Amino acid sequence: MIPSPPLFLLLLGLMGAHATAPGSMELRTAAAMAAGLCNTRPTDLVFIVDSSRSVRPSEFEQVKVFLAKVIEGLDVGPDATRVGVVNYASRVKNELSLKTHKTKAGLVKAVTKIEPLSTGTMTGLAIQFALNVAFSEAEGARVKSPDISKVAIIVTDGRPQDNVKDVAARARDAGIELYAIGVGRVDLNTLKQIASEQLDDHVDYVESYSVIEKLTKKFQEAFCVADLCASGDHDCQQVCISAPGSFKCACKEGFSLLEDGKSCSACSNAATDVVFLIDGSKSVRPENFELVKKWINQIVDKLDVSETKAHVGLVQYSSSVKQEFPLGRYNNKKDLKDAVKKMAYMERGTMTGQALRFLTDSSFAPAGGARPGVAKVGIVFTDGRSQDYIGDAAKKAKEQGFKMYAVGVGNAVEDELREIASEPTGEHYFYTADFKAMTAIAKKLQINICQEEDPCECDSVVKFQKKVEEALQALTKKHILYKSVRVW
Repeated sequence: MIPSPPLFLLLLGLMGAHATAPGSMELRTAAAMAAGLCNTRPTDLVFIVDSSRSVRPSEFEQVKVFLAKVIEGLDVGPDATRVGVVNYASRVKNELSLKTHKTKAGLVKAVTKIEPLSTGTMTGLAIQFALNVAFSEAEGARVKSPDISKVAIIVTDGRPQDNVKDVAARARDAGIELYAIGVGRVDLNTLKQIASEQLDDHVDYVESYSVIEKLTKKFQEAFCVADLCASGDHDCQQVCISAPGSFKCACKEGFSLLEDGKSCSACSNAATDVVFLIDGSKSVRPENFELVKKWINQIVDKLDVSETKAHVGLVQYSSSVKQEFPLGRYNNKKDLKDAVKKMAYMERGTMTGQALRFLTDSSFAPAGGARPGVAKVGIVFTDGRSQDYIGDAAKKAKEQGFKMYAVGVGNAVEDELREIASEPTGEHYFYTADFKAMTAIAKKLQINICQEEDPCECDSVVKFQKKVEEALQALTKKHILYKSVRVW
């Protein structure tokens, strides 16, 4: 049974959506294949198959089964993967051109009909034929492009009777990726002379044709490109656009993509003072406090941090309040995020009301680095009930025009979150039971502060212009009158 996409997402979650350990991409590819979310990049693929007399008829049948199974895992089509087969011994036969079959079923059926040639082993001649003929436009190969891979898979069980080193080098120089599969008493040095770098990835050996099938999975994974947009394994805030082996983010109409390449904003150019008010009480626990710091930096990534745009301050509170750094101290994302990572966990109680008073009286005061006339945003995070009264401080923050976001996790009280949050509260307060789900909140939390035109300023400009025009007209009249008096 093929696992459903939710299981695929579970697999990704277990290994980490941003895993960087060696082999993580292989795990993600395997998960994508299991979930049926795997495409193959556009490829011109040619199998070069040894059918010399040392390959018995029953063994050649096993080679054909291997070819058919690899083909079954490909996304076959004129604009996807095209497949050709070159059969060789002492001579070379072009069994299937890249242009011959446009469907998977047609290809597999044609492969079953290939017969062995049963003579010598001219591997160099076969590679040269592939370079000159099989990969030519006349035989269905596409024009050389970074978007289209050229791949040859060579299967052989003996020593070649001609030179392979030079012709293989020419094929590689022409942009063809060469895989070499050796069977039985094959010469391993020959395989290394044929294959592309890295040799560990491009050279395979099996003891006999009876086990060549075990390589099927390797080549299916080699050609698999997971659709990361379909799988949900991306960080795009609004729109995900699939690309071969990757993706790119875009925004809906009316929004612009921010510098992080993932987040969108309707008003990314507005100057904003943003202060995080972070609960560091003992109920948070050290491991969760590290998740909170990562969450802060996720939001920082969405801001246009600079001297003239977004300024960010950080305050931690428990039984007391500690300003980690004021607004304006860091004017680039790297320094800002490094400072967030260095924040030490305070532990102790939860005095949210006291922290809110510090926000209004100190953080957003000019002495605290706040800029006059710039929009103010407070982001309050807590994981439990406040041990002091928050009502007056929360009310004062909103009355002063600060846009307040409230984020609660675990034992946070939703009534308190609503009391802190600006209107409409549905857009300004968030709650989750699990610290690990905070990533989703970071994606949803929008800090869209737009610089609105001040109608008073516009009126003043219009009035000033009108007065200037009236003064100019009066001066002009006086000048004309003066001239006319002098002439008289």
